[in-house]
Parts: sequence; structure tokens; C-alpha cells
Amino acid sequence: MTDAVLLMAYGSPDRLDQVEAYYTDIRRGSPPSALLLEELVGRYRAIGGGSPLSRIVEAQRAALQAELAARGRALRVYAGMRHIEPRIGRIVEGMVADGVERFVAIALAPQKSSNGAGYRRAVDAALAGLGEGPPSVVVVDSWHDQPRFIEALAATTSEALARFPDPTRVRVMFTAHSLPARVVAEGDPYPDEVAGTAALVAERLGLAEYDVAFQSAGRTGEAWLGPDILEEIRRLARTGVTELVVRPVGFVADHLEVLYDIDIEAQAVARDVGVRLERARSMNDDPIFIAGLADVATAALPETQREPAGAP
Repeated sequence: MTDAVLLMAYGSPDRLDQVEAYYTDIRRGSPPSALLLEELVGRYRAIGGGSPLSRIVEAQRAALQAELAARGRALRVYAGMRHIEPRIGRIVEGMVADGVERFVAIALAPQKSSNGAGYRRAVDAALAGLGEGPPSVVVVDSWHDQPRFIEALAATTSEALARFPDPTRVRVMFTAHSLPARVVAEGDPYPDEVAGTAALVAERLGLAEYDVAFQSAGRTGEAWLGPDILEEIRRLARTGVTELVVRPVGFVADHLEVLYDIDIEAQAVARDVGVRLERARSMNDDPIFIAGLADVATAALPETQREPAGAP
């Protein structure tokens, strides 16, 4: 049986001229207003003229394929995006053309959420259009407590804490992308899984106190999950906190929500209230993190038993 791995990411524009089409896609065909588009383009310009996400996902794909090969599982690893090329559907079609018979689809979003269901829909839609005999698929929609993922988060948080004269005096804040608050009322597991990831990292680091905040809320006119990172920074400053490490746990790569929302926007708020803020580096293609992804993939794709030579 020919097995493979599909990594799935949200996607992000590489260039400024892609921003309008990207956000129109996110907004289900409704383009952003001229004012909002100007602001969005300004944000991407501020981080260098585009997001590095596509390049990073490709690096993650290559690193995971190499890690699996080193373990004796020569699985081909593919990567597709939800809102920009290469689209998940097109990648799945290519996998079938390559003869893939079974694959695991892993969303590069550790915590399960209603928003993450879009990845599964993209895979299902692609398979439904293939007619008879599509490959079988296992969709992994949560790996928020994967041991090596937790290890990598803890190690990179320790690196950030070590930049301070006395790491024991530094507050740690874990963050994840906000979602509409109605998801809680609808029973979405996302807030609990974000809290679970944070608790596991905090336990590994021996933190007596820490904070969990949400960031990058959308502008939809409805309430979004909080507390908001910017308000939490201000609140901590009022309580006397002057040193802070922000450790994103809902993102596994550098992109706009990290490079702008934390490194520029949150950093500006921290300076304004007298807090030194250091961000723990993103997972990207960190070897421990990639090993964790390999653990997820191999657990979902157990090796098939082969008939012994000469068997009838």
C-alpha cells in the first residue's frame, strides 16, 4: 500500500498584490473594503512585504519527509493551503495521480476547533470529486498535547526566559488565535485545548503562575474569545509585571499573526506600559517539533502487514 502524509495550513499571501484576493477568499467572496485593504497591505508591508508562511510550510514538509525516512518510513509528504495556492484540493488530486492509496491529513493547527473543520471539508470535497476508489484518509484534527510538541514549546520558552537577568521573575503568557465567542456556547473544544496545551508547557517549566490570552480577533461585529493579549499586557503592567515572555501555542510558524500582531502591535503596547516583552521563537522546522509531527503521522498510519515470501 502506498502511504503518504498531507500537511494542511491556512495559507497567507507571499506578496502585497495577493492580499486582496486572499482576504476575499477568507471572506467567502466578499472583498475587504478599501480602508480595510489599505490597513491589511500596510501590515504585510511592515513585516517585509508578504508572509513567510508558504516557505516555512515547505520547510516543514521537507523536514518531516526527511525525519520519516530516517525512521525507515519512506513516506512522501505533501503540503496544501486552504486559502491560497497550492490549494488542498489540488494537492489531493496530485496525490491520487501519484498513486497514493492511503494518507494522513494533519492540520498545522494543534488545537481542534470548528474553524479547523474547514480542512476536513477541503479533503472530503477533493476525494468526492475523484469518483470510484479514492484513497483512504485519516484526518488528525487535534494534537494539542503531543509530547514532543509540548517539549519543543517548553524548550523555546526556556530560551526566551534565558534572555532576562532573572528568569524566575518573568511572567509567561501563552496565546492562540481568537475565535467568535459563540463557539464556547456551541461546545467547541478549542478554548479547553488551548488551556490544556498551556498547562502542559507550564507544568514542564515549573511555572507557578502564567496567563492564557487570545489574539488576532476578527472584525465581525460579534464578541470574540478573550482575554485579549493587548488588554492582558496592560493588566499585567498594572499589577507590577515588568518582564514578559509571550509563547504562542496555537501557531506553529511565523506569519502575520506572529510577526505583526505580537512583534509589532503587542510589542508597542508593552513598551507603552513599561513591560519588556520577549517572544519565544516559532516552531517552524524545529527538529523536536518535526519529530512530534512524525510521531503523529506514524501513529495514524500503522505499517501494513506484509505476507511472508511464498505465502499462498
